[in-house]
Formats: sequence, structure tokens, C-alpha cells
Amino acid sequence: MATPRQPDAVDAILAQWQRERPDLDASPMGPIGRIKRCAALLQRRLDETFAEFNLSFWEFDMLATLRRSGAPYCLAPTTLFSTLMVTSGTMTHRMGKLEAQGWITRLPNPDDARSSLVQLTAEGLVLIDRAVEAHVANEHRILAPLKATDLAALDARLSQLLAALESPTGQ
Repeated sequence: MATPRQPDAVDAILAQWQRERPDLDASPMGPIGRIKRCAALLQRRLDETFAEFNLSFWEFDMLATLRRSGAPYCLAPTTLFSTLMVTSGTMTHRMGKLEAQGWITRLPNPDDARSSLVQLTAEGLVLIDRAVEAHVANEHRILAPLKATDLAALDARLSQLLAALESPTGQ
């Protein structure tokens, strides 16, 4: 038996559609609307932590991608922009900003004279190590109200949804 829950903003939207268009099955708006609303609210809470380090979300994401790649914290720009799902033009602009901050440097690629590599600087490494520690602590705080079993079930269901969305057929 399902545990009763408090109505949320999405319930109000669904009720309005039911009233205005009873012929329309708007039920997919429930989970999709909740995921979108959760994403927006989560982003606000994540951004608060990034701001403590004078980082935007994309700056954190790029520095964290380099950091988790392992020593020497160096990747090709094409690997970075495909991992971060941005265009090469966006990546070039972002690399310029991070380089100006002193958090990354561009190096010649020893395997391909036509390309470069992007590497965390010592300053960038110290910054991302501090920021990622605060980020993980923040995520623990955000998820603390959920029971471990509920969190595991949520993670499993979201993994299923992600797999479906990432599949070539989208099914």
C-alpha cells in the first residue's frame, strides 16, 4: 500500500488539465514535471555551494571532469566537449575563461601537432579539490531526508529512465 503524500505543485497542474481537458491523458506530466521541478530546485542548491568558490556550474563541471580524469588531469578539448555535451565553440570560449582565471592551461599535444591538451593548473587542482568536497557534503545534506532504501530505489528507477532516454531508439 502506498504511503500517503502531500500534494505538490505538479498535482495542481494535473488537476487543472483534468478539469480543462478531461479527454486528455496528461499523466506523463506527473513524473516529467516532478523531474524538471526537482532539477531546477536541485540546481539552485548546488549553485549556492559553487558560489562559495566563485564558480559557476559549468566551471565546476569542467574542472571536475579534468580532476576525475586522473593525474596528470589533462584531456583533449574534443574529449572535454563530448563529455560535457557542449559544442566546440562553447568549449573554446569556456577554456579561455578558465585559462584567464589561472585554473587550466593549454599544452601542445605531443601525439598531434595540430591539437592541444587542456590541463588543470596547480591552482585549479587545489580549487576543484576543495569545491568537490563541499559539493559532495552538500549533496549528502540534500538527500539526507530520504531513507537509504528509498534513495536506492529512486536511483535504480532514474537509472532505468536514463538508459531509456540514452538508447538510440529512445524507448
